[in-house]
Amino acid sequence: MSVLSRISTANDERSARLAGIGLMLLSIAMFSFGDALGKFLVSTYAVGQLLWLRACAALLLLAPFIWRNRAAFLQLERPWLQLVRVILSTLEVAAFFLATVYLPLADVITYYLAGPIFVTALSALVLREHVGWRRWTAILIGFCGVLIALRPSVQTFSLPALIALGGSLSFAVLMLITRSLRSTPDIVMASSQFVGTFLLGAAMSAFGWVTPTPGSLVLFAAAGLISVTALFCVNRSLKLAPASVVVPYQYTMIVWAVLFGFVVFGDVPHPATIIGAIIIIGAGLYIYLRERSLGQGQGAVNPPV
Repeated sequence: MSVLSRISTANDERSARLAGIGLMLLSIAMFSFGDALGKFLVSTYAVGQLLWLRACAALLLLAPFIWRNRAAFLQLERPWLQLVRVILSTLEVAAFFLATVYLPLADVITYYLAGPIFVTALSALVLREHVGWRRWTAILIGFCGVLIALRPSVQTFSLPALIALGGSLSFAVLMLITRSLRSTPDIVMASSQFVGTFLLGAAMSAFGWVTPTPGSLVLFAAAGLISVTALFCVNRSLKLAPASVVVPYQYTMIVWAVLFGFVVFGDVPHPATIIGAIIIIGAGLYIYLRERSLGQGQGAVNPPV
């Protein structure tokens, strides 16, 4: 290989990595905007309506891809595990938006950022995977960050906080299951998650439907379209650059959560939330880098859709 061709290849790889990082940052910004939009909508409409109308828009956008890959839906690996994954995905998304009704967006995102820490702990306790003392130390430090963010006391330890934490745990189990279904096509995983929220949203909407205004319908549709577009950006990002390069940028979600929370809702994050988020992010990044060095990297896991 000539010197010029080596330089060209290196430049191509560098450009691909930069494009991958850019797409990951864009996807996280879009997910965060979609979360803020969802929080805005559930201040007027029921969570069930958000889940249902958001899923309707997403599935309409995904319909051509579902049709093109319809054979993959008839050849699912481990169907029962796929069903459990859809149930967990539906519950964690519902818990996320239900928690945002009562809590600042930054608080809810902080609990969900603890998901990778829960994954490592559950991998050791449930799957009997080997986790060394360094990662156990990071897990304990991460849990301390969660406790700091929760601010447990008679006045502050609330049901919404428990809902958010429960959603984070569901997200962690969902990640574990996703790791064991690596051969399932992305379109199957994404569309099945929206089918789950479609069904739950339809059931919940029957008990508290509020007729949306035309403007609100546009916002509901936008929430679904943003989620799907962000998912495509994540998947494209991972095709352009290694997961080890782009995954750490997912933690920028807390920055967007604080920004949208302040600008849109006037929420000023509690100092404990900021401290807890920093500890959780630090512990999560250490666990990720340690697993990568051991050749056990989990890869990227999409944010809640």
